[in-house]
Amino acid sequence: METHRLVLPGDLNQYGFLFGGRLLAWVDEASWIAASLEYRHCQFVTVAMDTVEFHHSVRQGTILRITSIREREGKTSVTYAVAVVDENAGPHPIFSTRVTFVSVDDEGQKRLISNGLTA
Repeated sequence: METHRLVLPGDLNQYGFLFGGRLLAWVDEASWIAASLEYRHCQFVTVAMDTVEFHHSVRQGTILRITSIREREGKTSVTYAVAVVDENAGPHPIFSTRVTFVSVDDEGQKRLISNGLTA
């Protein structure tokens, strides 16, 4: 799945650069949406985000492309590889990570992905 974000003034820190936490929230949201669309019967919660390393700073007005690709499916969890690219700076990601979600029931207990049963 692919989505885009426009970096606006409210997304910046006091030095005029994108807050890292804002980018992490966008990455989490984009990959959660990808998982929720692929597994419509599941309720997912984020359990892990691998390496967090920002390769380039980002300024206001930048258009970011966030791509989430399913990398691994387990019994109760699914992992997405996520890459963030500055559309004007070229094909190399400014940020990449893996985000893992676990499927849970209404009480927050793990639930199998395949059929929605409790694990």
